[in-house]
Amino acid sequence: MSRLPITKTPKPYVGGAFIRSESGRVFPVKDAAGNFFANIPQCTRKDLRNAVEAAAKAGPGWAKRTAYNRGQILYRLGEMLEARRAEMIDTLALFGATKSAAAKDVDVSTDRLIYYAGWSDKYEQVLGNVNPVAAPYFNFTVTEPMGVVGVLAPDSPALLGLVSLVAPVIVSGNTVVAHVSEKTPYPAILFGEMLATSDLPGGVVNLLSGFRKELLPTFATHTHLRAISATASADERKTLRLGAAESIKRVKFTDSDIDWFAATAQSPYAIRDTLEFKTTWHPIGA
Repeated sequence: MSRLPITKTPKPYVGGAFIRSESGRVFPVKDAAGNFFANIPQCTRKDLRNAVEAAAKAGPGWAKRTAYNRGQILYRLGEMLEARRAEMIDTLALFGATKSAAAKDVDVSTDRLIYYAGWSDKYEQVLGNVNPVAAPYFNFTVTEPMGVVGVLAPDSPALLGLVSLVAPVIVSGNTVVAHVSEKTPYPAILFGEMLATSDLPGGVVNLLSGFRKELLPTFATHTHLRAISATASADERKTLRLGAAESIKRVKFTDSDIDWFAATAQSPYAIRDTLEFKTTWHPIGA
């Protein structure tokens, strides 16, 4: 008996669930051959605010987990991507990447997750410090997560760019609200399915699809976003800087000419960009 195939309805991943935009709007995405592939939810400012609320709710529990446990969870996420490697390669190839380029994107994304998983219980020793002081007290600096961080991922590479910005943020206990590639959102939506089936608590990573020009001002000015990590054009950088000054948040831009596949695209100092530093003075003796 013949049957119709059951096609997937792509949905962004917010608060541990797959959502439709609250507006009900969608926009079409075509494959590399120009054929219609799917309607992708066009998330709104309200969706962004809901995602920030979900991230803020998940934040305290995620930050209280041990560094070792957060590393285990990132490693598990790498395992999930490895297990669905063939599917992700086919997805990237569907939108124009060659098979070899798609395989490289997936493999480097997996390795990047494992890289930051390995730093989870080590970055404190590199970024924190016992400070030498010529006085009768100890002085030491420790790190703390900032809270909810907004991520604006590049259009290309759709998967690796997103992973490279998200992983160093969450490994230290922050939570993320990310706007995924506008031109090729589906690989990020597929990645959201892996987030849902990994051990990562719901709300730690939230993925929004839609048009950047509509969401960017809210990313810039939302007072509960404590930092922004973004790839952005000159005009977008101006908007983000002005909004960040108004709402007092840190902004970290990634250069547009970065080689996402290079070893220099990963570093423990990327973790530092969304950390606060607390210095404690402790007296010696009575």
